[in-house]
Amino acid sequence: MSGYQLALQQLTDSALPTGAFAHSLGFETYVDAGVVADEASFGVWLGAFVSQQLTYSDGLAIRFLYEGADVGELDSLLSASLLPRQVREASVKMGLRLLEIGAEVFPSPALGLYRDLVGDGRAAGHQPLAFAVVARSLDVPLQEALAAYLFATVTSLTQNAVRAIPLGQNAGQRVLRAAHDDVAAAIDTIAHLTPDDLGAVSPGLEISQMRHERQRARMFMS
Repeated sequence: MSGYQLALQQLTDSALPTGAFAHSLGFETYVDAGVVADEASFGVWLGAFVSQQLTYSDGLAIRFLYEGADVGELDSLLSASLLPRQVREASVKMGLRLLEIGAEVFPSPALGLYRDLVGDGRAAGHQPLAFAVVARSLDVPLQEALAAYLFATVTSLTQNAVRAIPLGQNAGQRVLRAAHDDVAAAIDTIAHLTPDDLGAVSPGLEISQMRHERQRARMFMS
């Protein structure tokens, strides 16, 4: 067994207390509008979210950090490219928790540097970068890190959809199985993107996330 495998499972476990259970990242807006109402429609939304936001934002940032890009610069680019306020704040809230957890259980010089930047106000502390710093310090290969991060996000969103729509537990598992192909396609796309592609997210997803800020009743913070 590779030395990083158990650590990677811990980092991506749904029980990791980052607060992911409190975020829909925009699908609750579609639920409120009646567009997402069952297993099939949630699967369509999830596929779009993976192929757009997770690919061109989080996943691409992880790849760039692995390739040696400056973490502070990437942090600033993510803050600028995550246009919906709630999504930007969600990324930071979960990122700060991951930085705190990582410092206790997987400390490294690279993680200490990123925490110092955040502590000095020179970085916000975004979730994908916190994850990438920890995973890279554990010598997790890039493709495995991407697969773990993307699928962990898919899992938390699906668990939230099971509660919110609601979906049955078996339906949630079918959605997760169907998402395998979406995650694999996202990893392949990420490998071929350029810095100019960072933040090229579907406007429809971003508008739904912005509308959530003023939704009359909601279960989730984003």
